[in-house]
Amino acid sequence: QVQLVESGGGLVQAGGSLRLSCAASGLTFSSYTMGWFRQAPGKEREFVSFISWNGGSTTYTDSVKGRFTISRDNAKNTVYLQMNSLKPEDTAVYYCAASYRKSASYYYTGVQGYDYWGQGTQVTVSS
Repeated sequence: QVQLVESGGGLVQAGGSLRLSCAASGLTFSSYTMGWFRQAPGKEREFVSFISWNGGSTTYTDSVKGRFTISRDNAKNTVYLQMNSLKPEDTAVYYCAASYRKSASYYYTGVQGYDYWGQGTQVTVSS
């Protein structure tokens, strides 16, 4: 059974940092593009970042560029999201997702492009 388990969420003040982790099991981790999404109350789930199978390519949504960094360790079957200079508008449930190869990379920026999802971890940034 495929499992993605997020950890590292919590409550931080604006300007602070948080590091999220996502541990994967039940799949060949290096065969999957990995992504992070977030969902605020009353909002649709939105794309944050993705990283290719070997970490050679990364993509970020404009609102987090320069503040967030995605990385992966295939030996540990884990993907990370380092979040710095956090803002109240970053408050959301953050989800890890895995995507088996798609025909074009644009699929990785949308919810529909992913095959497996974690349960999410809450990130709250206070002002």
